[in-house]
Amino acid sequence: MKKICLILLVSAFATTSFSQQLAVVNFLSPTVATPQFLWLVTTYDFGKIKANNPVTHEFRFTNSGNAPLVISSVQASCGCTVTDYSKEPIAPGSEGYVKATYNAAKVGVFSKTVTVNANAEESVVQLTIKGEVVE
Repeated sequence: MKKICLILLVSAFATTSFSQQLAVVNFLSPTVATPQFLWLVTTYDFGKIKANNPVTHEFRFTNSGNAPLVISSVQASCGCTVTDYSKEPIAPGSEGYVKATYNAAKVGVFSKTVTVNANAEESVVQLTIKGEVVE
């Protein structure tokens, strides 16, 4: 009986020690692959622009993660803004872009957003373009 109790006690101790070692190893060396945006800027001010003169800004970013970054969609907040973006996966350390072209048809101050959806750690990013359309 003493032998069985001793074997059970040693087994429980060994199992507990081994599982704690695994937890420490997993914590210290994460293996989760995550792409990550690193934007140069997320807001761009055109300042004063002439009416009926479309303007474009290209937002640049780097994938600072450790897996390919894929943009699934880019949506403008209104029909007055047209977008374009990097369609191919962006490798870790590589650069990509999101372009926003504003059709300056109305005179006055404007502020428009472009929503970027991707597989990155920050999966939804809002970019902003703003300015003032003058005659």
